[in-house]
Amino acid sequence: MARISRLGLVSGSLAALAFAALVAVWGTMVLAAQDKYTLQEPNGLAFSDFRGYEDWQVVSVSQTEELLKVEVANPAMIDAYKAGVPGNGKPFPDGSKIAKIEWKPKKMTESPFSVRAPDTLQDVFLIEKDTKRFPDTKGWAYAVFDYNPASDTFTPDASGTVNCGFACHTIVASKDYIFHSYQKR
Repeated sequence: MARISRLGLVSGSLAALAFAALVAVWGTMVLAAQDKYTLQEPNGLAFSDFRGYEDWQVVSVSQTEELLKVEVANPAMIDAYKAGVPGNGKPFPDGSKIAKIEWKPKKMTESPFSVRAPDTLQDVFLIEKDTKRFPDTKGWAYAVFDYNPASDTFTPDASGTVNCGFACHTIVASKDYIFHSYQKR
């Protein structure tokens, strides 16, 4: 009887150890999954400032030779667009935010005509207006977070693209530094 109980104890201990190891491995995998909202650009613009951008209203769509893009804005910026900003001569209010989501395209093979559709996510470009935090750039801050599909992670762009942000946007100073207008629906 003692032998059976020792075997039961050993087998129970092994099961408990196996279960603990499984929980540890699963916990490590969960911790390894990236939370993009913990990322921040050196200039202070944080991904977390744009939480929920995936559900914001579309402002405009565009494409280059290499990328398909959609620009979405938070409710404060959408309300400003609907009120006529920037065409009415007024600036966007502080708290205005826009996200440009960029994909590498693919040809949609199911369509009976030529269609390019989003394929691999390339990056997310973020713009926020806060005249107190970013006075040197007329209130605007810029950030680019590159996406790596192999690891399913984002990283702040290191290529200097974000440095072009304000410099590139000075071309549209008369539009309060925003290229895309709100498109008629």
